[in-house]
This record gives sequence, C-alpha cells and structure tokens, in this order.
Amino acid sequence: MPWSERHRAMLREMGLRVWQPAVTFAPAPPRPRAGSETPQAVTADVPARRPTLDRDRDRDRDRDRDHDHDHDHDRLREAPPAAPSLPATAALPIDAAVVEAAAEAAEAVYRLDWPALREAVASCRACRLCEGRKQTVFGVGHEQAHWMIVGEAPGAQEDEQGEPFVGAAGQLLDAMLRALGLDRSATGDAAERVFIANTLKCRPPGNRNPQPDEMQRCEPFLVRQIQLVRPRIILAMGRFAVQALLRTSEPIGRLRGRAHRYQGVPLVVTYHPAYLLRNLPDKARAWEDLCLAAELMARNAVASAADSVIASEATDATTGAAGEERRP
Repeated sequence: MPWSERHRAMLREMGLRVWQPAVTFAPAPPRPRAGSETPQAVTADVPARRPTLDRDRDRDRDRDRDHDHDHDHDRLREAPPAAPSLPATAALPIDAAVVEAAAEAAEAVYRLDWPALREAVASCRACRLCEGRKQTVFGVGHEQAHWMIVGEAPGAQEDEQGEPFVGAAGQLLDAMLRALGLDRSATGDAAERVFIANTLKCRPPGNRNPQPDEMQRCEPFLVRQIQLVRPRIILAMGRFAVQALLRTSEPIGRLRGRAHRYQGVPLVVTYHPAYLLRNLPDKARAWEDLCLAAELMARNAVASAADSVIASEATDATTGAAGEERRP
C-alpha cells in the first residue's frame, strides 16, 4: 500500500524513516508483432545504484549511529576539528620544561581547599580560553554530595551565568535528577544532592570542541573537585567528559550500560542532555544509565552497611576479650 504524505509526516514525527526508491526504471519495450519491422533498440539509463543498496546503506548508518554518537556535545558545533584520541595527548611536541611546569602547577592545585580552588579557577589564565570568556564556570551543588556529574564544556548560557547545565539542557538534567529524588542544591542531605562540574571551566569560542592542551591544563581543577567531593558515584555525560575521566576514545554507545571505575569510584557513562534534546529516542537509554547508577549506589549502601556491622561486631568481640583478661 503506498504511503500518503500524511502517513509519511506522522512517521517522521515518530523518528521513523520511510524508504522510497531513489530511481525509476524505464518500462520494458513492447514485443514486436509478427511481420512488423524490428523496432530500434530501446536503451534504458542504468541507475548508478540500486534501491536495495540505498536501503542497506541507510540501515548500516542507523546502526552506526546507535553505537557511535560522535556529536553528543553541549550544543551543535560549528565545523569542529577532529576529536583527540586521548585528552592528555597534544597535537604538537611539548617542551620538557613546559611539561614540568604544568606538573608543578597541578601539584599546587591538588593542595587547595574549596575557597582557594574557586579563586584559582576564577583567575586562571593557563590557556587561550581565558581571552574570550565572560566568566569561569566552576561548578554547582553540594560539596559533599554522594553523586557527581561531569559534563563537557560551558556553552553561551553557562558563560553568561557562571553555572553548568543551564537552559534547555539543564532543565532536562534537573528533570532526570528529580526522577531519582536528587537535585543540585548546595544544602540538605548529601545523599539526595549532586555536585555538577564541567571538564573545561571556560567556554571554547563558537562552542567548538575542546582542544587537547585545553583539557590537559584544566584537568587538575576537575581532579581536585572530585577529590574534595569524594562522591560515591560519578556520571560522565558526553564524549569529552568520558575522554577526560576514562582516557578512552571509544564511543559512548560502546561504553554505556556497564560500570567503570575512576580512582576506585564507580562511574557510569551516558549521553549529554543537549544531545538528548536532538535525539529523543535515546532518552530511554539515558534513563537506563541513571537507573544503573542508582542500582550501583544501592549495592554500595548495602555493602557499606554490612561492613559496618562486621566492624562493630569485631570491636565488641575485642572489647569483651579485653574485659575478660582484666578480671581477677
């Protein structure tokens, strides 16, 4: 049955693609009647590719999209350069003195407390991103939150407000967190709060992709934030957040759905909310990732409770034995 334009419009709204032949074959020439002259040969234009090949190619492209989301950034990028394989690898050789100076600066950052760290981020001029920023985007949330969310780079609205995940993407993230009983408040029960930080603290010009040297210079700030928060679960949202924390260039589609570790802390990979706004069918997968994180938190809580009971029983046994020895 042929699809009407109304049917095709409804399917497009549902995210389904209607296949149609890309070419039209010429009809076969009529057979000559007996006794008539042999007609001139009719030549049909041979199509460059068959419709079945177009269909196979579309199916393969859809499969690749499911497993290799290369555009899960904060926003639509303008002509981004090739993504780095690892965030710590620069495109050009770096002088040994520069590397040593960067290491010394990182060690200094790792000794900062919260107020000093905020001041260091606000005054940072370690890379060229400081030249175009309106303000730095340090982070937001409870400083001892059990959950920590790591994003990519600030966008225009984040640069204006100085807070990560604002606008439509931030509203979607807040809705996802509320579904789990969480929010970004700075006060309250730490078990019901999150701390949100970005991989970069300054907005790249034109919302372009972060460069390797920018991620390398900004990394100590994120590392120190994680050290201070001491989260029990980390959600890495977006490709560059994953690269910064897991040191891998694998696509998100191949990393999500299982638990990873960052410095011993369980880490779950998921899509960036801005990507989900452009790819609504993947919202279900992102929800699965949040449920996985909640399940890991529940398991850890049970394990911690069991450890506490064992430690308490061991202490009681030791105290009882010491009391028996003191008796005459």
